[in-house]
Amino acid sequence: MQPFTGSFTQQEPVPEDAIEAAVDVMRSGRLHRYNTVQGELGPVAELEKAYAAYQGSEYCLACTSGGYAMATALRALGVGVGDTVLTNGFTLAPVPGAIAAVGAEALLVEITRNLVLDLDDLEAKIKATDPKCLLLSNMRGHLCDMEALMALLDRNGVPLIEDCAHTMGAAWNGRKSGSFGVAGCFSTQTYKHMNSGEGGLITSDDPVFMARAIMLSGSYMLYDRHGAAPSPEVFEDIRLDTPNMSGRMDNLRASLLLPQLQALETNIDRWNARHDLVADRLRRVDGIDVPDRPEQESYVGSSFQFLMPEANADRMQQVVKQAKALGVELKWFGANIPVGFTSNHQSWRYVEAQDLPNTDAILAGLLDMRIPLTFSLEDCANVADIIAHVVEQALQKGAA
Repeated sequence: MQPFTGSFTQQEPVPEDAIEAAVDVMRSGRLHRYNTVQGELGPVAELEKAYAAYQGSEYCLACTSGGYAMATALRALGVGVGDTVLTNGFTLAPVPGAIAAVGAEALLVEITRNLVLDLDDLEAKIKATDPKCLLLSNMRGHLCDMEALMALLDRNGVPLIEDCAHTMGAAWNGRKSGSFGVAGCFSTQTYKHMNSGEGGLITSDDPVFMARAIMLSGSYMLYDRHGAAPSPEVFEDIRLDTPNMSGRMDNLRASLLLPQLQALETNIDRWNARHDLVADRLRRVDGIDVPDRPEQESYVGSSFQFLMPEANADRMQQVVKQAKALGVELKWFGANIPVGFTSNHQSWRYVEAQDLPNTDAILAGLLDMRIPLTFSLEDCANVADIIAHVVEQALQKGAA
């Protein structure tokens, strides 16, 4: 078996036009978003205007990170100390972290084998509690049936905030991820779909919500310098009632993102070609279960997940170890100890321990990997062949 020599953490270079734009900002010395000259909108406001148009939203706020975006969205919705916020039992730590940041309590919802929210468990938990909202994590780019979800939430009067860190550019039945609830929260961290190192975006069609979010982000009284903000009269009382929790994006990062937004749809096609090649190969391997993608879902395949439902912990560890020896980095969400970015709900001690038998059974056999655009299609074929090889070896050893 030919080892793989590529890097699973190596991103493509920042585009040359983005580098030039960033150099222009640095030469100006005006990195702060509100440090603009007369008649100039500025890179952050330009990004807000452009991303609102891309998303099809009325309003957009650029901020420091995806985690900050989620915490700010919760605060702008009025979530506070002691409130219950529903979220996925399978997500990454910044999601329950955002809930903890506002003093609320996370109530975790089971997932299905397709790695999306279990709507039956969600409804049962809504009826058993009085949740302030659902913070939906579109974890690893998988969308649940968004129309069925919204019907359920509307019946029960539960507002929705979407964590779209992994679904920037994705859609359900043609409607963009992040446009179903009160707000969508996006990340521009290095490993997401646009790269500014760190960064976040919040979109919404609700003017009062967005006015609160803008004030929370640290606009002082400069909200009229935003690119996609509500009209000034919406801020009249909100500007005095809302605390400043500074989390502004700067002009340098926005200058890197604007050119990348223009290339986003092209890059989505490139990601999906790589994702689908891996998925098609591994669907044919005994012992591997690839989650289904409904035809209503337009996804962004920047990562790949598969299940080994019949494997025990020893077999899972063997697959991870042997894949790594051949150059393929797989993350196992069923591990007892969190590794790198990967953790599960049992290691979030800031969240009350909860019983999630279905989710735990799924995570016990779940493996995940990044698909950076630095991989060629030939690289992806090599990676898929290595995974197939080590899985087959592990299962043969287990049957022996």
